[in-house]
Amino acid sequence: MRILILCTGNSCRSQMAEGFLKSFEPTLEVFSAGTHPAAKPNPYAIEVMAEVGIDISPNQPKNVDLFVDQPFDSVITVCNGAKEVCPVFTGKVIHRLHIGFEDPADATGTRDEILFVYRKIRDQIKERFTEFYQDLKI
Repeated sequence: MRILILCTGNSCRSQMAEGFLKSFEPTLEVFSAGTHPAAKPNPYAIEVMAEVGIDISPNQPKNVDLFVDQPFDSVITVCNGAKEVCPVFTGKVIHRLHIGFEDPADATGTRDEILFVYRKIRDQIKERFTEFYQDLKI
């Protein structure tokens, strides 16, 4: 099973979703990419994922163009920006899904207030991708 998760910057939400799916079943081929990839992963995303035992720190943002000719069972957008500018995939794609989340990078305030938002989005991603994964098993 090959799954591609798309976001705009590929620094936060898509990285978290990739981390969760890989933790559910290491044999899944899970990739993430961005339509406008950031220079590096979001440090708050790395921190809140480490809190749940998932290390996404080695991941690097990648451009979606690396994947457009490849086959995928599912291509999933996790932000509205990526959904709107998602390139046409010339490889075989069986399912196209949108599972959207707020961008925690928009959070402002103290460090604790920002981390609260990141944890909320992390937990939402875990919940929705757990449902997605369980549907794969049916």
